[in-house]
Amino acid sequence: MTTDRTYCGTPRAGDAGRPATAFGWVDRRRDHGGLIFIDLRDHTGILQVVIDPNDAPEAHGAAREARLEWVLRFEGEIRLRSPENVNPKRETGEIELRVRACSVLAVARTPPFPVNEDTEVDEQLRLRHRYLDLRRVHLQRNLRTRAKFCTELRTAMAEIGFLEIETPMMIRATPEGARDYLVPSRLFPGSFYALPQSPQLYKQLSMVAGFDRYFQLARCMRDEDLRADRQPEFTQLDIEMSFVDEDDIFAALEHAIPSAWEACDFRGGHLTVPFPRMTWREAVDSYGVDKPDTRFELLLRDLTGIVGTSGFRVFADAVAAGGIVKGICVKGGDDLSRSDIEGPLTEVARGARARGLAYLWKRAEGWQGGIAKFFSADELDAIGAATGADTGDCVLMVADRPSVVNGALGAVRNHLGRVRRLYDDARIDMLWITEFPMFERSDETGEISAAHHPFTMIHADDLDLLESDPLAVRSRAYDLVVNGREIGSGSIRITDRAIQQRVLAALGIDAEEAQRKFGFLLEAFEYGVPPHGGWAGGIDRMVMEGLGTDNIRDVIAYPKNQQAQEPMTDAPAPVDPGQLRDLGIAILPNTRMP
Repeated sequence: MTTDRTYCGTPRAGDAGRPATAFGWVDRRRDHGGLIFIDLRDHTGILQVVIDPNDAPEAHGAAREARLEWVLRFEGEIRLRSPENVNPKRETGEIELRVRACSVLAVARTPPFPVNEDTEVDEQLRLRHRYLDLRRVHLQRNLRTRAKFCTELRTAMAEIGFLEIETPMMIRATPEGARDYLVPSRLFPGSFYALPQSPQLYKQLSMVAGFDRYFQLARCMRDEDLRADRQPEFTQLDIEMSFVDEDDIFAALEHAIPSAWEACDFRGGHLTVPFPRMTWREAVDSYGVDKPDTRFELLLRDLTGIVGTSGFRVFADAVAAGGIVKGICVKGGDDLSRSDIEGPLTEVARGARARGLAYLWKRAEGWQGGIAKFFSADELDAIGAATGADTGDCVLMVADRPSVVNGALGAVRNHLGRVRRLYDDARIDMLWITEFPMFERSDETGEISAAHHPFTMIHADDLDLLESDPLAVRSRAYDLVVNGREIGSGSIRITDRAIQQRVLAALGIDAEEAQRKFGFLLEAFEYGVPPHGGWAGGIDRMVMEGLGTDNIRDVIAYPKNQQAQEPMTDAPAPVDPGQLRDLGIAILPNTRMP
């Protein structure tokens, strides 16, 4: 080939008259009968190439045969375009390459979808031919920006004394909330490794080892249901620090994330630090969810004391059963019709387990709506005052258990924010949510589990509640939320063995089981463990937010689809029976998906 390569997106007017050798794919081709124009594409951009049969007959013959996505090599001279042919939309639009030689390096079949334009293409087809999909401009940009973001994160972490340490990919299975991906051991039949859901225990052990400040861009695997912002394998910025409290961890991340964010020119531009903070209770009470989108108001207001004894039985019965009533005021909501509310909005509420959505309009002639007749004038005025409703507004209400009311109205709020465009898409709101509950109870089984993980330290004021009222115990856990999406979570860790055993006991893990599952950690803590804490945040989700895309697969080179499959390689796939015999594994009948 040649080491003197000119990249397609780099020549400018000042390079006119210089020789150049360019390589790339045929992005577009125009044959004018004499002159042939080819837009040559590589990862840096597009260069217009001109082949004149009078100047280079052999090159012209080769170019005449070329088709889209063929790989070509051109030699020639950079020349200025005539003023009327300048393309102001392209960075190389002032120049072109006049060719004297052309070589065909590879021919290509007609692609199954256009590579040279960002048209809508069925995602399954894109993933089946991901190597072609990745040639497209926006995905090239996404993956290169992701790489830059990771590089800048590494630099920023090193600037403040963090050491990058790699942790194992095959570990012991431990309960962390999602299903493990298991790896059978040939040398130890019947025993399995697990792929890490996170490096949690190893990074804590690194603090015991005295490394003080650890970080890693860690690969993590979780066998859980997928959605637009979730993949079975993902990358996270993983950190741990010794001799710190929450403020120290927040400060480290408020250095690293804005440094990388701004270096990549992500949306929102300069990030103001420190990021605002809000307790979990404040978030749920006012926004209905623990990952609030603070780019718009539409806050939840408690109406229980106003309507709990009203003539509207739905509300009165819910309150009598220990429930609550809350409402949100949709400014200008007079344009919401009954069918709008009882259709899409009610479906959103029901999707969050509410039984329905009540509503009132405040109009010039008074309060209107099917339930208005059940309230006195004083009650209606009090509803208006509590929600901040003015003439032309609509109040939406839910009555049920607190978790249902908050979740349903939070979902309705987020839906309205999107469809009514209540926020600026270019705005970035980063927010710390603190003081999460230590435990949560499953609606299905009634069992108590750790809301974060069982190594999270308890709020000092709540230690006495651990056995008597565990669901009231606050933890020292915290999340970083961006525009209503949680991108990372962390906590101060338990380093007192007695507290750790009490927490495990609250989870139904006795001393014997604790020793079996976590004995190595509990033992390590007997050798002098520093107070420590950490955090882990999704690189994929951060890049998603920075680039303004809603699909996590657009920022991962080779993602899985919604069924956790990789269409390009057809993984997962059956393996040779001999491999299973070596591992002592038999496939039971009727366990494969159809």
